[in-house]
Amino acid sequence: MAACGSLGCLRTYDSSKVIRFQSLKYACMKWIFHIFVGAYVGYTLIIDRRYQEKDNVISSIHTKVKGVAQTDERIWDTAEYTMPIQGVDSFFVITNVIMTENQLQRRCPEYPIAKAICSSDKSCEKGSVDHQSNGIQTGRCVNYNATIKTCEVMAWCPVESQKGAPVPAVLKSSEDFTVLIKNNIHFPKFNYTTQNIPLNFNTSCTFNKITSPLCPIFRLGDILQAANENFSEVAVEGGIIGIEINWDCSLDKWFYYCSPKYGFRRLDDKTTSKYPGFNFRFAKYYKLHNGEEQRTLFKVYGIRFDVLVFGTAGKFDIIELVTYIGSMISYFGLAVFVIDLYISCCSCCKSPVKEYHFRKKYETVLNPRQVMYVSYVDEPHVTLITKHLKTSLQHTKGDSVESHPEKFSDAVNCCTNNSDRDPVTEEPEEMYPLQKRRQKASSPDRPAWCCCGKCQLTEKRHEQLCCRRKEGKCITTSPLFERLVLSRDNLKDALLYKEPLLDLNSTNVNDKLRHCAFKQYIHWRFGSFDLEHRTVIPSCCRWKIRDTYPKADGKYTGFKTT
Repeated sequence: MAACGSLGCLRTYDSSKVIRFQSLKYACMKWIFHIFVGAYVGYTLIIDRRYQEKDNVISSIHTKVKGVAQTDERIWDTAEYTMPIQGVDSFFVITNVIMTENQLQRRCPEYPIAKAICSSDKSCEKGSVDHQSNGIQTGRCVNYNATIKTCEVMAWCPVESQKGAPVPAVLKSSEDFTVLIKNNIHFPKFNYTTQNIPLNFNTSCTFNKITSPLCPIFRLGDILQAANENFSEVAVEGGIIGIEINWDCSLDKWFYYCSPKYGFRRLDDKTTSKYPGFNFRFAKYYKLHNGEEQRTLFKVYGIRFDVLVFGTAGKFDIIELVTYIGSMISYFGLAVFVIDLYISCCSCCKSPVKEYHFRKKYETVLNPRQVMYVSYVDEPHVTLITKHLKTSLQHTKGDSVESHPEKFSDAVNCCTNNSDRDPVTEEPEEMYPLQKRRQKASSPDRPAWCCCGKCQLTEKRHEQLCCRRKEGKCITTSPLFERLVLSRDNLKDALLYKEPLLDLNSTNVNDKLRHCAFKQYIHWRFGSFDLEHRTVIPSCCRWKIRDTYPKADGKYTGFKTT
């Protein structure tokens, strides 16, 4: 962006420059990329409803398990095989059990775990407690059975005598139990509330992904089957199953839908061998006729079902639509990047193509205080000097840059400054008497760096520049120099074109003509450059112009470079 004043920036508009390449190949690449991006944008806009404002769901869960099972010893109904809630939005169903009945607080042998097996009382420490034991040791070693002795403990006796889960599961028939899941949801941003119970709910239905996808009654065996698990195997040691309810709602009137989608998966790690499944213990207590307390200990295995509710609702919002489209427009700019990358890096592109593309697309801008442009009449290009001058500018080597010549009619652009300085660089106020500077071309004191014989002596290295690189005629002797640079009529026309009411009879008209001649020479020899104010006019040309349009006092400001 060009530099501008604080108020000037408010009245200007800057736009990017675009370079157009006439190439069917690259045009096809561009349109293929644009079609792909357009399809992606349209797909996500419609399918993901990116034109909608979104809100997350708030929900509550209520469950009811139904079913009756029979074992060899008893009938199990809902009150026995379902337990109080084990977590938020979950329910537990017993599938296997180990019962230890008629326990009283007594002294009895410990279950023969490794640390409880003994041979004498010395092996048992009174008051010792182990995290795997059932009670506190009394210090005695007693018979557990005919072959094993264990330490006696003060505990609920008899202690639990079975450690492994029964196989097959005691309540394997719980596979046919059903559960009703009632899910109420709310979207606060849209003040919308609904539930998963359909208006025409049939209480005798059972969930089926194909035939009854909205039925809220689920058979436990079907849940595990949908989670790719075998109910009979899971029932032995238990597990944790997730029931996922996904609400993906569109609340727009022209395209409304808001129904749950159910999914099932196992949540616990069934590969764990040390603590597999899901189990815990609880007891039921009784009072004997003598007032002594008695209990039945249950170690239950079962399946915990966690109901996981998630989802979003959306409603049309113009701000969301504009924001999404605005962000997607930037994706179309990737086509330029991809094509440029292809041209620059693809081995199929020949080196001239890469160079041409790079030259047209990229422009190198150097620090204007570190460069000088010079032009020689016997060379077709402009030379760029960026080195610190250790010798005359004439003998300093530089880089060739492309020349951009202009038509003579563009001379109108030359008269934009009324200063009497040379329009080559910023100039100090150093004064040079004309008498000391002017020397004849035929003088034996001709500078060593001069190749045309018309340059003036100077001690400044950056002023030691001739119009030629090799020996030959001076450019000032050419008729074109006379017509383009020195012609008074042409220079006056150029001045009047810029300032129609300019007084050409004023005392300082020579200063304006001289300055315009300098600019005319620059446009002729250098073309249109962004850094044209860093061009250096040869000594012979500069003094020819000064001689033609001299200053009244005969003194001129010099110029210097950084």
